[in-house]
Amino acid sequence: MDKVLDMNQTVYELCSSHPDAMEIMLELGFKSIAEPGMLQTAGRFMTLAKGAKMKKIDPELIKSTFRSKGYAIIE
Repeated sequence: MDKVLDMNQTVYELCSSHPDAMEIMLELGFKSIAEPGMLQTAGRFMTLAKGAKMKKIDPELIKSTFRSKGYAIIE
């Protein structure tokens, strides 16, 4: 499986390697990632795990959503 989500990789790395990840993140409530420049700035140091904590999004919801889209999860 080539669709792998590492909860500790940066949002920038995730979206760069998997363009569909941004749409999934938007579905989950990470609305600011679509703002101009956010992926290039904050996305370079923000991990999905940190973002989930900051946005108060259940990490299990993130994992199950990405799994339903064909991703394997690395923790």
